[in-house]
Amino acid sequence: MRALMTELAKTFDPAVIEAKWYAHWEEGGLFRPERPGAEPWTIVNPPPNVTGSLHIGHALDNTLQDILVRHARLKGKDALWVVGTDHAGIATQMVVERQMNTRGEKRTDLSREAFVQRVWEWKAESGGEITRQLRRLGCSMDWANERFTMDEGFSRAVIKVFVELHRAGLIYRDKRLVNWDVGLGTAISDLEVETREVAGKFWHLRYPLADDSGFISVATTRPETMLADMAVAVNPADERYTALIGRQVRLPITGRLIPIIADEHADPALGSGAVKITPGHDFNDFEVGRRAGIEARDMLNMLDGRGRIVQCGDIPEELLGLDRFEARARVVDMLDGSGFLDRVEDRTIQTPFGDRSGQVIEPWLTDQWYVDAKALSTAPIEAVRDGRVQIVPKTWEKTFFNWMENIQPWCVSRQLWWGHRIPAWFGPKREVLSTDEAEGGSTVFVAETEEAVLEQAQEYYGVGVSIFLEEGGDIRKGEVTLQRDRDVLDTWFSSALWPFATLGWPDTDVTAAKRYPNDILVSGFDILFFWDARMMMQGMHFLNDVPFRKLYLHGLVRAADGSKMSKSKGNTVDPLGLIDEYGADALRFFMAAMESQGRDIKMDEKRVEGYRNFATKLWNASRFAQANGIGASQTLEPPAAVHAVNKWIIGEAVATIQTVDLALADLRFDAAAEAIYHFTWSRFCDWYLELIKGQIDDETRAVAGWVLDQILVLLHPFMPFITEELWHAMGERPYDLIVARWPMADARALDPAAGQEIDWLIRLVGEVRAARTELNVPPGARLPIHVRDAGPLTIERLARQAGPLARMARVDQTSGVPGEGGALQIVVDEATYVIPLEGVIDLAAERARLAKAIAAAEKERDALAGRLGNASFIERAKPDAVEKARTDHADKAAEAERLGAALKRLG
Repeated sequence: MRALMTELAKTFDPAVIEAKWYAHWEEGGLFRPERPGAEPWTIVNPPPNVTGSLHIGHALDNTLQDILVRHARLKGKDALWVVGTDHAGIATQMVVERQMNTRGEKRTDLSREAFVQRVWEWKAESGGEITRQLRRLGCSMDWANERFTMDEGFSRAVIKVFVELHRAGLIYRDKRLVNWDVGLGTAISDLEVETREVAGKFWHLRYPLADDSGFISVATTRPETMLADMAVAVNPADERYTALIGRQVRLPITGRLIPIIADEHADPALGSGAVKITPGHDFNDFEVGRRAGIEARDMLNMLDGRGRIVQCGDIPEELLGLDRFEARARVVDMLDGSGFLDRVEDRTIQTPFGDRSGQVIEPWLTDQWYVDAKALSTAPIEAVRDGRVQIVPKTWEKTFFNWMENIQPWCVSRQLWWGHRIPAWFGPKREVLSTDEAEGGSTVFVAETEEAVLEQAQEYYGVGVSIFLEEGGDIRKGEVTLQRDRDVLDTWFSSALWPFATLGWPDTDVTAAKRYPNDILVSGFDILFFWDARMMMQGMHFLNDVPFRKLYLHGLVRAADGSKMSKSKGNTVDPLGLIDEYGADALRFFMAAMESQGRDIKMDEKRVEGYRNFATKLWNASRFAQANGIGASQTLEPPAAVHAVNKWIIGEAVATIQTVDLALADLRFDAAAEAIYHFTWSRFCDWYLELIKGQIDDETRAVAGWVLDQILVLLHPFMPFITEELWHAMGERPYDLIVARWPMADARALDPAAGQEIDWLIRLVGEVRAARTELNVPPGARLPIHVRDAGPLTIERLARQAGPLARMARVDQTSGVPGEGGALQIVVDEATYVIPLEGVIDLAAERARLAKAIAAAEKERDALAGRLGNASFIERAKPDAVEKARTDHADKAAEAERLGAALKRLG
């Protein structure tokens, strides 16, 4: 027996080993071992929100990354997995405000600086929950260099990027429509907008022509916005309205005159073919208005930041100050009472909601900071086209190009207190020298430091003017106070710098350190544009190179029925609960085995349980090995072998290494997991350990120990905890498994003849076992077996493998001719194997049983075939029902065929 083996417990308990090994790895610095001169390999994690907790999407995303980084580490590379969290402007501010509300406090009770200090205090106390949960998943991140998007170095990078983009004319201030969250009082990104189906109405309105010669009909789901209408659009090809183009209508309620304009946005086939245009409150109308020559500054905005009606052009006083939905009801009443409401339809409306506030989102016209995304998109498009960035799966390239080539300006300002405050100060025009126009004035100063701002302002206003930065107090002639922009930057702006700012840019030359470009980025497809593309824009602009060489886009984890998980549906799955129940290794292996090049994953707890059973199978195989003196291998190379069974298993191991290498190179996580699973469960545990029972000599011990080591190393990226535990339990090791060496697929170790012989033995044993089971032969019965028509090679194999065949199939080779009576017959290659059954089973009863079972299987098979042949069933049934019918049909057809073969075997 090998020295220093640690006897394994009878029962595999993942909870016992997970905490132990993770602490050991982290405390020992093994996530970033010292490897001077080794090839650098870098990956950055999509930074989770500091407010977050581990959800099933995180579990998938981080499992895939951990597989890649552990594999790179085992390959001897200087593997770095950059870890950190995002400051999550809106989410974090909401969390802290809610805490204050429970104490009867409001954010506005504090100064901005005092509130921000409260947020930092919250982060220190509660902001690390998700990082602790990532540890439970087994993520081997470089925690010693953890980053935060608001830490000092990262913040310096964010401000530098803003200032340099502004200096280059790529960041500017503009008045445009944004997604406005009236609950939070801020602009939000498209990703923070959740579209829901809401029961609503479609109001058909009649707008009178200005000369009272008739009406033009329009329809809307938001009748209150008619107060800010600026035109009615008709299609230039719509002959019904050709004569009306250029004329005016009088808006009901306000009495304003607005033009009838021609624009292809109006679809003649929809409704009346005429569309009301409210450019200050609808994204499509905004573009129509601009095409019609309406400047953004002249577009009417009828709402304030809380969604209340404000004066914007002859709105009756009775409507001012009303909430938008109160105003809707009042406007409808007024239109109806004046005869301008034609009719109302019930309709399901696709309605945007803020994902955090739960408020209906309002397209709102406001001044914001924008990035010229069009200018920055050119380089990333070229990089994907010429292969400098490889998107996997490649099918996502079309979506990438379509979005990038039609990209809109990127709104990067948010009306919050928590975040990177925009480094811009507003001042009056030089000729006015008055603070009355300070914020929003025509003069803006942008710089990284206040000292630089003062220098800019002094140069602008002249040496005889005193400049103050938000000093307040009495302002005298010859003095100017500059006010800093109150807004902060969108968190997607700062996280777009993640691949290089986390590595120390701009203070560190990250390209010289060969950490930039990163080797790969793993991301959900849903943030392809919000994060992945924007990292490409910023990285290529500031470092003149792509941020990552490969971009792997995985799918979503969906509920078992294929629906999207959501808290409102109550179908979310807690990954920590699954870890508690089945262990982190089982959950990780499920994620890898189900991840098939970006396709969505259906959550299946039974599969997770199955992979827990797989871990138990490996545990028990290791206990068997220990009991038979099989321990840690003493060599990295395959041991010398004479026995065919040992040559076979070495060859199987080498072939599995080759398969896993190719699968991981192609980012086929499912194929790699399947190869390891099949080899471990079927070839090693089920067959090899059975084949060597009773004949375990020194050669076999050496081979078995070597093969078990290969399994542990190959499986480690997928199941790190159990493999590390078994690695140490099997004997003394000079190093931990996490920093072991990835096996080489040495084709010289292959012995085709030995492989073919053991494959033949496995097929023969498998056929005999299956036939015995189908014919209800008692498991303990030993039976004679006769061989007919066997060639010389088969005869030699039967002689060499007589022991394993007798032990595993419970048959004894017998010479002579089998007697009369029923017999089981099996054909493998050219030979027929006959096993007499007279007196072993009731042959007549067995024939009757099989015939009855065949008839039942065929009846169900044919009934299912009839259902599947019914076009009405295929059209009307749910897809899951159709798929189940197809599966059941295939199962019954296979069962009938199998039982028929068993009946024929009886002769």
